[in-house]
Amino acid sequence: MGPAPPPVARVTMAPAFRLTTRPAVSENMAQFTVDFSAERAGLQRLEFLPVPRPPEIDVSRCVVCDNNVTVAWRPADEGDNDDFTGPIKSYELEYRKASHDSSARAAAEACWEKICDIRDSQVTISDLKFDSRFIMFRVRAKNKAAAGEFSEPVAMETRAFNFGFDAATAHAELKVHGDTVTWEPQRVKGHDPRLRAKDCKSSRSATPSPNKAGNRTGRDRFAGESYTVLGDQEMAGGCHYWELRLLADWKSFSVGVAYRSSLGRFDQLGKSAGSWCIHASQWLQNSLAAKHNNRARALDWLLPQRIGIYCDYDNGDLCFIDVDQRRLLHSFKTKFSQPLVPAFTVWCGGITVVTGLQVPSFIDSFLSTSRSLSDLSQ
Repeated sequence: MGPAPPPVARVTMAPAFRLTTRPAVSENMAQFTVDFSAERAGLQRLEFLPVPRPPEIDVSRCVVCDNNVTVAWRPADEGDNDDFTGPIKSYELEYRKASHDSSARAAAEACWEKICDIRDSQVTISDLKFDSRFIMFRVRAKNKAAAGEFSEPVAMETRAFNFGFDAATAHAELKVHGDTVTWEPQRVKGHDPRLRAKDCKSSRSATPSPNKAGNRTGRDRFAGESYTVLGDQEMAGGCHYWELRLLADWKSFSVGVAYRSSLGRFDQLGKSAGSWCIHASQWLQNSLAAKHNNRARALDWLLPQRIGIYCDYDNGDLCFIDVDQRRLLHSFKTKFSQPLVPAFTVWCGGITVVTGLQVPSFIDSFLSTSRSLSDLSQ
């Protein structure tokens, strides 16, 4: 038999490099050595592509408008990338909501969301819900070899009016499901007091006088024919905006604002000095009206399906807008003296409220041509 072939050692240096060499063996085979000098020389001749340096977010070019955020940045060593890190192939942006503008304090909050394969030095994120005070952003560059480190996070303020329905105030026949309220009568429709009133006028004594009905406090619900529910957040200053969207089977609704303390359990929106609303109905015939202090003004518009409500508390402006048509339905001009809450009435069908919205940029055009009705404003 011939001599056994010399042993072969397989040495793994890294996942990308796998070398096979023949070791040198001492005469007494007591020691094995491996000579990597040739491989070392080859590795030293390689030119490795550096990882891209972090870009820098350019706050002066970042824009927050209409629930859209545009984030812009400058590449590190702009103009010299080809010499140092090779051409940048793409960018990756991450963002997350935060209640603080400090990245350290926000570290334990929401997880980062990611946008990949950005080919420009800016990106716009659309249709965000602003339900936090800030959104944190960071970006990193990628070349053909690897992705670099993220830039320093930058916080952008995203204030908006957020509220929900105060289910404790809802009429017993209104059911609150998240951001939706539906009318679910406990009796058959034919026995509903609202429907009976179409056939025969009920006496005024059937509904307690507003002067005798105590103010709703604590967990008291609206009752009688006041199918009302209030929002759970107050407005005592500043500008606020939210939208109302109608479910397919709606028949009648009101939307507006009110002083919480001004509404008794049996009070209806627009019939007191402390509530302002528009009322729409497609029961028997279509109608749209602005209501305040038990006075109404018919509005000659088609019934909208999406209504924007804008309230500038400090300036006393309350506007109702057909969002789909970008049309001002009505505006009140007054002087608010107490904190306001959003207020809603639903009879038959349902509504959905959309919050976390910035005041839209188109509001200014409506304020400059506001059609305030003097006989309903005070």
